[in-house]
Amino acid sequence: MGKTDRKAYLALALVCLVWGVSWVGTKEAIRYMPTFQMVGIRQTLAGSVYVLYFLLRGSKLPRGKEWYPILLLSFLNFMVSNGLASWGVKLTNAGLSAIMGAIFPLWLVIILAFRGGMRIPAMAWLGILIGFGGVCIVFYEHLHELFDYSFLGGILLGLAASLSWAFGTLFTKEFSTHFNPYHSIGWQMLISGVTVTVAAQISGEVIPISEIRLYTWTAILFLVIISSIIAFVAYLYALQKLPTSVVSLYAYINPIVAVFAGNLLTGEPLTVLILTGSLVTLVGVYIVNRALNYKISEVVIEEA
Repeated sequence: MGKTDRKAYLALALVCLVWGVSWVGTKEAIRYMPTFQMVGIRQTLAGSVYVLYFLLRGSKLPRGKEWYPILLLSFLNFMVSNGLASWGVKLTNAGLSAIMGAIFPLWLVIILAFRGGMRIPAMAWLGILIGFGGVCIVFYEHLHELFDYSFLGGILLGLAASLSWAFGTLFTKEFSTHFNPYHSIGWQMLISGVTVTVAAQISGEVIPISEIRLYTWTAILFLVIISSIIAFVAYLYALQKLPTSVVSLYAYINPIVAVFAGNLLTGEPLTVLILTGSLVTLVGVYIVNRALNYKISEVVIEEA
């Protein structure tokens, strides 16, 4: 293995670790403040860094019809998907939310089946059955909590977030020939961040900036600097140096990291059923990806 390869694998390892821990970071960032206020601050800060970076490198502002996919993906990937996923974390826990986020390829099969125009392989349907079977295993121990409307709401929010991300995935692929998705991600974050911030202010679900705890700011800065910027740069580097099939492994490792990180850092439950169900779910996701030839690492990343 050459020196460049070692750096690329280290970058990939960083992505697997950071984006798994980011679910716990999100949980902690919204522990003492309203969810959408935090989401707005995080996305505005991260988006501003990306936009300034590309502008300083001489990139031109989007023009005319180029704004259409940016606005659409800003809505699907960040306002809806990231916003609802963050809200769901607050109502459940990091590990379960990460598993909900990982099943978005299963939604892709269902969406494509309804849209028509593409034959869904039998292996993809098998992957769906295995994936959702794994989810059932994970939640077997939580069946009594489904009578807790707050917990149930968190699960439904996680499912809605992954569904929105699936739609965003399809649109990203359709529009990828018309714009650079990595250039546009800053605009997507910035537009979403400002919009969510304004909506939070209008709703009154905010606290004064001066009342945000240092602990909360630490979690937010982790999400902005480490997760959205450093880990994303590491992801791009790994994608350039390693085969896509290798880089895509992060999507199967992240939920496992989130489950362990939630247990170690915040005391979230870790049982044999949760571990088994997580692995079964990810096997189903892997089968779906292989059957449809979808490479998760080719699309914009949900927890970037």
